Amino acid sequence: MRKRIAALLLAGVTVFAMTACGDKASDNASTPTPENTATEEAGGKLIVGTEAGFAPYEYLKGNEVVGVDMDIAKAIADEYGMELEIQNMTFDGALIAVQQGKVDMVAAGVSVDPERQKVMDFSDNYVDSTEVIVVNAATKAVTSVDAASLEGKKIGVQQGNIADLWVSNTENIADAEIVRYTTFTQAASDLQNDKIDCIVMDEVPAQEMVATSDGKLEIVEGDPLFVDQYAIAVQKGNTELLEKINAVLEKLKADGSIDKFIANHSTASEDTAQ
Repeated sequence: MRKRIAALLLAGVTVFAMTACGDKASDNASTPTPENTATEEAGGKLIVGTEAGFAPYEYLKGNEVVGVDMDIAKAIADEYGMELEIQNMTFDGALIAVQQGKVDMVAAGVSVDPERQKVMDFSDNYVDSTEVIVVNAATKAVTSVDAASLEGKKIGVQQGNIADLWVSNTENIADAEIVRYTTFTQAASDLQNDKIDCIVMDEVPAQEMVATSDGKLEIVEGDPLFVDQYAIAVQKGNTELLEKINAVLEKLKADGSIDKFIANHSTASEDTAQ
């Protein structure tokens, strides 16, 4: 009798353990990790990180984040039947978020750089970027576009931006004071008040900045300081999402959509002060 009771108890424990394990496995399978939100065949959510102070690529229209990069992100989401969620944050914060899998991708005028490639993966390039120098139109602390003209100057850049990396490299500029901003709006204000000598930044956003400055800022004439390329950043190893992004970028470049996005937002953002 004791043996029969023990056997029945053991069978009950075994069934309970199997049921509990099955429930736990089921719960784990139904809870996707952040980096898997955009790897569904169809549906799901595509979370994009950006910094809405870089018109025409990303800027605020009322409370809505719009721009060239957001149009591209929307096209990617639509292609695969996903819901697009835009998270506005600092530029540095967005790059950290994608490395940690807190966002699926970063579309924020991100330049491809060897150091960044060590910690995140990049899509195909979708636009060439030329870097220029913006100065106070009244004082013109910098008058030519070359590294020598920036020696000894107080240079404003967006923190973590490719311009920050370039001007901070002593092989490019040996002696300069670098002032880092989270947004270009702050940099433009300081430049107008002669708190810095110039801003180094991408030409298209620089044109937008100058257009809304009431003649207080201007771009120094000359060849670009340097040229780089924009791409979309994803978490290291997320090849499935990268392939999807590249397929859409190829279509958008082939049919001229990206050029249209730039033209549309270059006009619209002129009337949108940040």
